Amino acid sequence: MKKSSLEASQKRMTVLTYAALILGALIMIFPFVWMILTSLKTVPESMQVPPTIFPKEMITSNFGDAMKSLPFLKLYLNTGLLIFFRVICAVAFSSMAGYAFAMLNFRGKKLLFGIVLVQMSLPSQIFIIPQYQMVAKMGMANTIFALVFPGIVSAFGVFFLRQTYLGIPKEIGEAAYLDGCNQWQTFYKVMFPLTGTSVAALTIFTAVFAYSDLMWPLVVNSDLNMMTLSSGLATLRGQFTTNFPILMAGSLLAMLPMVILYLIFQKQFIEGIATTGGK
Repeated sequence: MKKSSLEASQKRMTVLTYAALILGALIMIFPFVWMILTSLKTVPESMQVPPTIFPKEMITSNFGDAMKSLPFLKLYLNTGLLIFFRVICAVAFSSMAGYAFAMLNFRGKKLLFGIVLVQMSLPSQIFIIPQYQMVAKMGMANTIFALVFPGIVSAFGVFFLRQTYLGIPKEIGEAAYLDGCNQWQTFYKVMFPLTGTSVAALTIFTAVFAYSDLMWPLVVNSDLNMMTLSSGLATLRGQFTTNFPILMAGSLLAMLPMVILYLIFQKQFIEGIATTGGK
């Protein structure tokens, strides 16, 4: 009797768990479904009160109007270059700094790492003005370099890869040193290849953060042809009225590359998320 009661209780918990997960999935996917449906509506339908879920007639011309309103090819190119250079810089500099903080002893090590932790704890918005002044004094506004500039060094990447190197036995590096490797050879021939999973995770997070960055591209680049997808879409929002179907169509076009990349690298993305949960 107790066994059957326990099984019934487990079944109820399983049903409740699946119901909660399904409800959460529906809540999360609803904005994307609404975006797709709104992109197929007319302007009056998109502003109707009470709102209508399905359009009376699917208007596909909104996508053409969105592409005419924005130079999407330039926005795709700028966003791709932004992601590429930020990923390269994050992986290169974070790997070297993380290795130094984890494996080397040098004067001021704790102080410098404390500065990294402080930078992680502060909101990124407070750095916008000094970063913009630096870019402006260099005469590099409205360039790809200006977009990449804040992500040249990643405090999160330094901390993340430091934790990864701390999980690697120091005996491996000592063995490489005994075999004749200097410090640089020990780093890039022995230690760095062991951080492949963590580097993949850092690459994914850096790409996602760069893709969704909105405020900095709007501040540093005023030329529409030098903006990214997120900042370019922000220009479609009017001061008094907004053509929501065109805005949603543009958002859908901007979202497609990341969706395609996620579908291709889904396994690596999930492994990257799982990697951040442990040392």
